[in-house]
Amino acid sequence: MKTFLLLVAFAVFAECASAERIKDLATVQGVRQNQLTGYGLVVGLDGTGDQTTQTPFTVQSITSMLSQLGVNLPPGTRLQLKNVAAVMVTATLPPFAKPGQLLDVTVSSLGDAKSLRGGTLLITPLKGADGAIYAIAQGNLVVGGAGASAAGSKVQINHLNAGRVPAGATVERAVPSPFASGGALRLELSSSGGFALTQRVAEAIDRHFGKGTALPLDGRVIEVRTPDGAEARVAFMAQLEELTVDSPMAAAKVIINARTGSVVMNQAVSLERVAIAHGNLSVTITNQPIVSQPAPWSVRGETVVTDRADISVKSDQGKVMLLEGGAKLGDVVKALNTLGATPQDLLAILQALKAAGALRAELEII
Repeated sequence: MKTFLLLVAFAVFAECASAERIKDLATVQGVRQNQLTGYGLVVGLDGTGDQTTQTPFTVQSITSMLSQLGVNLPPGTRLQLKNVAAVMVTATLPPFAKPGQLLDVTVSSLGDAKSLRGGTLLITPLKGADGAIYAIAQGNLVVGGAGASAAGSKVQINHLNAGRVPAGATVERAVPSPFASGGALRLELSSSGGFALTQRVAEAIDRHFGKGTALPLDGRVIEVRTPDGAEARVAFMAQLEELTVDSPMAAAKVIINARTGSVVMNQAVSLERVAIAHGNLSVTITNQPIVSQPAPWSVRGETVVTDRADISVKSDQGKVMLLEGGAKLGDVVKALNTLGATPQDLLAILQALKAAGALRAELEII
């Protein structure tokens, strides 16, 4: 399809600056999520667990667990544990999480288990980056896939080696938060508004709470003076988050997915008047098998199959085209579509326009 800019959402981009809440633009420094990880065992599988010859750590884990439960295996015992799988358990600890709060956990196979469907996660400590235990996980897995195999045939829907345990972890330790320590707080802007947005956020806070409440430190961080006392600070932050700010227009940017050819542009992208020539080059390779028969009455003749390849190269003569410049997103899209380029050619065209100074935007390839 030659109209390649299908992912440009015109309705999303307004022509003027939009009012946004500070809650959507910034976060409190230090008040964030924390990742937790743990190693555990899933039992109760229907013969779809780890193959012990390929995953010896599963046997070591079972032996260690049984030893802690008072079961000592004789030396040299070979365990066949196809109903057990070693897994990694991950969870996200939200800000202000308190002991006793329940978290969802994700369980992923670590060995060569065929499926975790129907399994039960045994008690698993979840640790943070500092090595401390912040939660304990256990429960029945919910696997969002299904599969069946028989007589060499196999059918599978979705993924069977990962699942979730809803509310499967209990928080055991809270993470200290700077919000409760008193003093000034720092807001970190999450968008790329730069110094203009930082100044506007500080001015909006000062207008509502009084001059000197907000102090911009750089193009992303604002220090905010807050009242003493937990109750007063919560009320203060509740009002601050709902303040609206007219955010400036974002920097011109073009994001390209090189694998799929998808392109997204924002409204600040502009194109200068430029002349460009674009042509297509295609190479076609055809492979045709040829059977060679032995000569009549030959003693040791054999039939031989050989391949013959035909290669053809086709080049479409490109014409020099004049692309009219435009400061609006719609004009840029129309100009690029006149080239009739494919998504595979789009990356090279945009890079050439950028190098020539005709495309006023930052290119980001993902």
